[in-house]
Amino acid sequence: MTTDTRTKRFLSWIDFRFPLTEVFERHLSKYPAPTNLNIWYLFGFLLIVVLAMQIVTGLWLMMNYTNSAEEAFSSVEYIMRDVEYGWLIRYMHAAGASAFFALIYLHMFRGMMYGSYQKPRELIWLGGWFTYLILMAEGFTGYVLPWGQMSFWAAQVIISLFSSIPVVGEDLATWIRGDYLVSGITLSRLFAFHVVLLPILLIAIVFFHILALHEIGSNNPDGIDVKKHLDEDGVPLDTKPFFPYDISHDIFALGVFLIIFCSVVFFFPTGGGYIIEYVNYEPANPLSTPAHIVPSWYYTPFYAMLRAVDFPLFGLTAKFLGFATMMAAVAIFAVLPWLDRSPVKSIKYKGILSKTFLGIFVVSFFALCYLGMVPPTETKTLLSKIFTLGYFSYFLLMPIYTRIEKCKPVPERVAEA
Repeated sequence: MTTDTRTKRFLSWIDFRFPLTEVFERHLSKYPAPTNLNIWYLFGFLLIVVLAMQIVTGLWLMMNYTNSAEEAFSSVEYIMRDVEYGWLIRYMHAAGASAFFALIYLHMFRGMMYGSYQKPRELIWLGGWFTYLILMAEGFTGYVLPWGQMSFWAAQVIISLFSSIPVVGEDLATWIRGDYLVSGITLSRLFAFHVVLLPILLIAIVFFHILALHEIGSNNPDGIDVKKHLDEDGVPLDTKPFFPYDISHDIFALGVFLIIFCSVVFFFPTGGGYIIEYVNYEPANPLSTPAHIVPSWYYTPFYAMLRAVDFPLFGLTAKFLGFATMMAAVAIFAVLPWLDRSPVKSIKYKGILSKTFLGIFVVSFFALCYLGMVPPTETKTLLSKIFTLGYFSYFLLMPIYTRIEKCKPVPERVAEA
């Protein structure tokens, strides 16, 4: 009996008990991908790669980490200095967190450009939004674990924001901390969230996101419904099998990504203080506040919004209003499918108003990212207010400008486009 025959018999034995071949063909090898996908459609695959890398490196770090206020910082130093290749694993995990957010921002922007949130892909978009939400919580809890100066004070600032909520705020903040102050109990709680609850939720939501995507089918840069035109076998005419065509593009993108990622890990591991803050190389000291408390770069747009709201309103404190603005800036992505009233999906065929407001959103996001990194001044606070309005204008005015603008006709087939 040849090896090929043994393999077929083994696969037949499995398929009789579990649809392995069917699942592989449906979701990988024979999955029909639109023929006009471009570079913007590579980031989803890279996100899965980074998720796997974060899980593996996080597991290795957890083996030598001690989640107590007394030993957390020294255990990280032990990983860096004494564990074999511990420095590499830690730098990969830290750089991987930044890569995760950079890729998910690009992935979300692609969805915004090409209308990947429109009918019938609302649940796919919500799955992606939940992934982003859990990732933000995962990033924050992981940021606290080294128990350096910035870790401690970032936890102090973020958790104190919950105390600004009327009526229940103080009790809620105490419950999150597990104590009246940020302490070792807080660290243990955040450690449990970071290594158990949030990763399980993240994997489950990513699985749902991919399953929903493969059920409905991928969008494309032209926003054309490829399922309208099928061949005699029921396969969309304007698609190609995922394997080997799309997977070859993904592997090439992975190679480029790994070159950039490894260059950062080996030659620029702290990212100039943006990946690992220099202040965080000092152990946590509750009696000494850093001169400038700033979160990781991927949270800075929302931090700038928090600081932009410096006035009370309707009896509500400025702190609570800033916190509410920051939360609304994240939550508003979830309702994007119901804000867009445009008859077309892709920005290629939308009118000048959609393109203008998307440009305003991009400029506002990057401006807020910078303003959240630097110490506040009167001028910078004013700019933060202006760019916060620009950020929200994209969403809040969308039902108006997408309804009144004139769009280009969308071709029936990808080949025509």
